Order: sequence, then C-alpha cells, then structure tokens
Amino acid sequence: MDINLSTCFITVDDHDKAIPFYRDVLGLEVRNDVGFEGMRWVTVGSPAQPDLDIVLETPVADPSASPVDRDAVTALMAKGLLRGVIFRTDDVDATFERIRTAGADVLQEPVDQPYGVRDCAFRDPAGNMIRFTQPRKQ
Repeated sequence: MDINLSTCFITVDDHDKAIPFYRDVLGLEVRNDVGFEGMRWVTVGSPAQPDLDIVLETPVADPSASPVDRDAVTALMAKGLLRGVIFRTDDVDATFERIRTAGADVLQEPVDQPYGVRDCAFRDPAGNMIRFTQPRKQ
C-alpha cells in the first residue's frame, strides 16, 4: 500500500497578499481560487508535483473556530511562530537570489548545515517561514 502526501496547509492572513508571493515570487501555480459560503479556497503547487496541493488558509476558514481561537492563531502568525514549509531545490543559491531579488523578507542566506543540506529561509507576507533546501554532495 502506497501512502502519499496530497495536501498541506499554510495559514495566511490575506489571500490577495499571499497569492502573488507564492505564484510570482516562488513560481508556484494557482490551482484553485474558489469562493464558498463567505470563505475562499485557494490552492497552489509546484508544476513538478501535480499531485501535491498547498492550501493557503486564513484563520477564519474554520467556521467552528471560536473568535478566541482565531485571535490566537492570528497572534501566533503575526509573531512568525506558525510552521511553514520546506521546499527542495537543485540549486539553493540560485533560488535564494531569485527570491531575494523579488523582494522577499530574508531570514537566512544560504548556508551549509551540519545535517547534510544547504538551505536558506524567507518569510512570506503573513510571516510564515519558508525554507529551501538542497542536499549537499558527499
């Protein structure tokens, strides 16, 4: 039996700020942008991974969440404390330069890590950490 990841979620505060970052800066394709009962379902993904969607979800997306819960998520997001995603690339230095040049908020320039990768990190418009990693040649 095969098990594959199909969907993951990133919490964003504003779809209209997030979409240009993920589409234009990172180069992901927008796969869905659908309104439904006052909410919005937005998915993006890499053209190289057509079976994996990333949902850009706002704190108000869960109608069962209380206002206190939504405020808590919003506060964590504002502090950059929610988990983001890690993308793999075949050239972390070129990826870094392309994204930095596009004006993204740099958290870490490319560096060799002791656990076998070279990586860099940025913040998306909502404050999430987005990392790019490249396995180091042995």
